[in-house]
Amino acid sequence: MAENTPDDERLVVTEAWKHSDFLCKNYILSYLEDGLYNVYSVMETSKALWNALEKKYKTEDAGLKKFVAARFLDFKMIDTRSVITQVQELQVIVHDLLAEGMVINEAFQVAAFIEKLPLLWKDFKNYLKHKQKEMTLEDLIIRLRIEEDNKNAEKKPRGNSTIMGANAVDCRAPKNDKKKKNQANMVEDEMEDLCAMLSEYNLDPTRQSSWEIHLRPKLKELTRLR
Repeated sequence: MAENTPDDERLVVTEAWKHSDFLCKNYILSYLEDGLYNVYSVMETSKALWNALEKKYKTEDAGLKKFVAARFLDFKMIDTRSVITQVQELQVIVHDLLAEGMVINEAFQVAAFIEKLPLLWKDFKNYLKHKQKEMTLEDLIIRLRIEEDNKNAEKKPRGNSTIMGANAVDCRAPKNDKKKKNQANMVEDEMEDLCAMLSEYNLDPTRQSSWEIHLRPKLKELTRLR
């Protein structure tokens, strides 16, 4: 109030301010938990109460932001776990950062996710980093999912290929020998039958166990005849 404010007016204004401040302070206190109420109810004015709360909880908020930011910066993907699972964990951390009011645009998120890919993804990481067209985070996750599916498919044991590779059979007809023409023709017929049987067994993995029983002895005999 101005210095020349009359005493009676000064008294009225002061009492009105005290009443408003009392209401304001108790509005704030009414939203605190019981334990906090007992701590902060001793504050004399609403301004003192508000400043004390800001000092305590704004400092804690700043610490929480630093903690979440550190989690994001320190996050490294490893080869022994699914990349998509780790991407989802990273998305949760990004969500926490955004919830704390920290601004992270999508382009930065995409670049950070690519940079955090594990060691065995080095070639694919370089491919993504050199792409000219800008990707959304959704586009990146789709590409990562496809690449991981391809990598998992390559790791699966190739039972059919192994059998054919380990037990490769030369299905070409044997050379004719004038002295053994009849025998050669017989072997040729047998080899054609054997090739057909191998193709059938190769296409049906459930029957591959029969190889040892039926096909291998026959192949050995035909090889001896040739």
